[in-house]
Amino acid sequence: MKLIQSFSVDHTAIIPGIFLSREDTVGEKKVTTYDIRLKRPNIEPVIDVAAMHTLEHIIATFLRNDKDWQDEIIYWGPMGCLTGFYLILKGNRAPKEIFDLIYRAFSSVESAKEVPGATAKNCGHYLMHNLGMAKYYAKEFAAYLKANENNREIFEYPKSERLITEKGQKFFDS
Repeated sequence: MKLIQSFSVDHTAIIPGIFLSREDTVGEKKVTTYDIRLKRPNIEPVIDVAAMHTLEHIIATFLRNDKDWQDEIIYWGPMGCLTGFYLILKGNRAPKEIFDLIYRAFSSVESAKEVPGATAKNCGHYLMHNLGMAKYYAKEFAAYLKANENNREIFEYPKSERLITEKGQKFFDS
């Protein structure tokens, strides 16, 4: 079986950031999947499951209520590895173009007083939330984004270029 695109990225070299994961055409419409990576895979501790669930609820609610972006949002959800989220948007934008949206979404978590939709009627595991830890992770990521706003590395997946010497020896950048 062919390895899917998200498993073909060198996870030993990914840093936190906003990356273009894939672009697709559905009918005649373009949709883009973004990798919103909060943690370095296999290096940093992953996000607590309950906090991840809370971030999913708060940020999904924020995105779908943002007056400038609400009609562009298709999906917001956690990665199974608990190092980040996937965002799917209509259209095709460079990761830097959604920086402000992502920064505002994570910054908004700090003012949350409750978790939207955290009831038995609205959520499949409504008891598994941790607002305090969600605020911690969101504040940490928002600060990281602000500090690295002009760092192009947080917008481009790492490349593994092979350098080959005259004698045929291969070197890798990661």
